Amino acid sequence: MRKLILLPLMLLPLLVSAAIDVYQFDTEADEQRFRELIKELRCPKCQNQAISDSDADIAHDMRAQVASMIRQGRSDDEIVDYFVERYGDFVSYEPPVRAETLVLWLLPLLALGLGAGVVAGMVRRARSLPLEEEDDQ
Repeated sequence: MRKLILLPLMLLPLLVSAAIDVYQFDTEADEQRFRELIKELRCPKCQNQAISDSDADIAHDMRAQVASMIRQGRSDDEIVDYFVERYGDFVSYEPPVRAETLVLWLLPLLALGLGAGVVAGMVRRARSLPLEEEDDQ
């Protein structure tokens, strides 16, 4: 009875296998471009994860599309522009600076300035308080 239970458990790893994407390129330079691009593009489904690291179906499709576009001879800018047009600026880790994305570029600076202002105000307030003298009684 024990062997009947262990046998399916021993075979379970054979059933569970991870799909590994394998893409063939004509040159080493194309393969290197592919690696760079899939690290540069963000998965629209995942939270802040590149398509190179994502297991989501959409990331798999995006990797296949990048490989196909490289084989077609498209430039890196054309490939990135295609995905930005399709998924929006979020898909790029380096969104362009323009009116719609200005908040993405300025928000960290504003947060840093606000934090520095709060700390400076706390230091000023602490310096202006009179020191408490201890009673010797």
